[in-house]
Amino acid sequence: MFVDADACPVKSEIVSAAKKYHVPYYFIASYAHKTNSSDDAWIYVDPDKESADLYIMNHVQKKDIVITQDIGLASLVLPKNVYALSPRGKEYKEESIDTALDFRYLAAKARRQGRYEKGPKPFTDSDRQSFIFKLEEILSKIVKQRN
Repeated sequence: MFVDADACPVKSEIVSAAKKYHVPYYFIASYAHKTNSSDDAWIYVDPDKESADLYIMNHVQKKDIVITQDIGLASLVLPKNVYALSPRGKEYKEESIDTALDFRYLAAKARRQGRYEKGPKPFTDSDRQSFIFKLEEILSKIVKQRN
């Protein structure tokens, strides 16, 4: 399991689920966001904008899980036959990722033209519960396929 960790709000939930299902996990973060954690699961990369994404893309393998808020990263790993999940519990799918990318493009275009809409809604306990439910559903499926 690879986590785009710089702004991930569900780190402790990921650790708990990974340990419960005996699945390795890696938090990929920029040196600019280095923690004091002694956990070997943390991998630090250059602070360049796409360094964490590139690390994840280069190391992810079939049936891995990628947890990210970045729709662009999700779109790049899905063809590798991995699971891509947002911290809010939304599973990215190949059949709908193009639409999500189109909306992201239109929002960025509007911002460049000076039209600003509200930012993302605050992260809630409901989002956290949705994430835990979806992550455990995926992990359960992966464990069943192993056996």
